[in-house]
Amino acid sequence: MKSTIAEAINLETEPVALIWTDKEPEESTRFKPQAWGCVVSLFAAAATRGITGAFDRQTYGCWGGGVALGFGNQYENFPGGTECFCRFLSTGNEDSEQGRPIGDQMRSQGWGRLADDFLKGERYIKDPEGTKRFLENLPLRDIPSKFVLVKPVGQVDPEKDDVKNVTFFVDPDRLSALVILANYERPQEENVIIPWAAGCQVMGILAYRELDREHPRGLVGMTDISARKNVRATLGQHALSFTAPWPLFQEMERNVEGSFLQRATWAALQNSKS
Repeated sequence: MKSTIAEAINLETEPVALIWTDKEPEESTRFKPQAWGCVVSLFAAAATRGITGAFDRQTYGCWGGGVALGFGNQYENFPGGTECFCRFLSTGNEDSEQGRPIGDQMRSQGWGRLADDFLKGERYIKDPEGTKRFLENLPLRDIPSKFVLVKPVGQVDPEKDDVKNVTFFVDPDRLSALVILANYERPQEENVIIPWAAGCQVMGILAYRELDREHPRGLVGMTDISARKNVRATLGQHALSFTAPWPLFQEMERNVEGSFLQRATWAALQNSKS
């Protein structure tokens, strides 16, 4: 499948489709069972190297990634459970009778940065109570499919593949274009949001939730600085993500013809790049 949008905005990477399937992927890159890995890194590899990334309930990379892909509440399997995760994302487990021994064991086993974050906290949320509220509002789900695939749109067959959304990795100019295009047919709606969550969760469960809306919205992501650090070498310093749920992607594709993308302002903006 060829993306008209990608051609119109002169996208330097491939848009990445997220697909649900029960079929064992034949040629794909996967994390080893129970091994750590960053889900966004396989999105980035699909965008830049044309590979297919595959995940299942044993190969989702990290607890947040398992949640992101729709494999249930994997935070329950975080060391020390949800209680320790709520401290990990906020103030840390150093003062927790339950968490401190776990963090000390991590450190003795050479877990390095994770042990430090576990004990001292990532500090992305002010306190554990705030993390609990965040989790209560996160649209956790256990999807019916065995596998989640991320693959370049150019390798997708929309007649056969169950595509849930498409993610673009873009600079600020191209992000601006995608936001305009998402609002092009429905300017009276709030058609794009920037939710706070892990980078992979914006491309996963938060985009899944949009499919329940009459008019699914686009989601801007990669404001997760941990994900940005993990894929900077692949995507560069300025990449943000824009995820279009499948119905919105199709609408945006139809609307390229005759839009601002064929007018002088967009052309001038592109031509002004050094």
